[in-house]
Amino acid sequence: MNHLPQAWGRPRDDVYGQYNSSYLQPQGPRAHTSSPVVTGTSVLAAKFQGGVVIAADNLASYGSLARFTDVKRLRIFNERTVVGFGGDVSDMQYLDRLLLSLDIDENYGSSGHDLNARNLHTYLSKVMYKRRSDINPLWNHILVAGLDGADQPFLSSVDLLGTTFSSPTLATGFGAHLAQPLLRKLADSESAVQEVTREQAVTAIKECMKVLFYRDARSLDKYSIAIITKEAGVELKENEQLENQSWAFAEMIKGYGTQTV
Repeated sequence: MNHLPQAWGRPRDDVYGQYNSSYLQPQGPRAHTSSPVVTGTSVLAAKFQGGVVIAADNLASYGSLARFTDVKRLRIFNERTVVGFGGDVSDMQYLDRLLLSLDIDENYGSSGHDLNARNLHTYLSKVMYKRRSDINPLWNHILVAGLDGADQPFLSSVDLLGTTFSSPTLATGFGAHLAQPLLRKLADSESAVQEVTREQAVTAIKECMKVLFYRDARSLDKYSIAIITKEAGVELKENEQLENQSWAFAEMIKGYGTQTV
């Protein structure tokens, strides 16, 4: 019996005749990744008066399997910017190396100028758009949080198509559906950001991480959170644990499974 992969699922030659192997296309055109394999889920961020807070859980899922539970998806760039990655982990690692190389070039450069959050977001948007134009996209949705050239809070996103978007609050993945409505209650416009304190922003982000753990099957109760301010720079905590969880609301869910209305 032929156990080679090329024979899997093939009709028997002695019954149906010789198989036409040209369908296998061993010399076909070059193909790029068309779907991510190991992925990270939502990244959340919100501005407050004088800074930005950003968070992402530490899970990398292999399909539907919660495979890697200690993957840090927040990366610090210099002392005023944090980049949060959602999507494919291997592409995240590639971008991490790219940013490390850029950081080294900037540190040893003679220009005397540092890249701020706005500069870094522009750079990443060009990288993502270039790869999209090559029909070989990086399968990530990225949030860039930090301070701009005027030391004002900056928050913007870029996706695998190179599309950019800015808002007082942002979320990627499932968080765009579940967390963003909650975050908009905190600050729905740039003018409202001036009334949001650091404590309010951090509390809102933590509550949204809890909601995602309840509702998103690709999330984890261990997460990383970073706060960027002019005074303290980047304050990153990478092994935070969700607190005060309660599944009492599940008793009120009716209408499917073994429950009846």
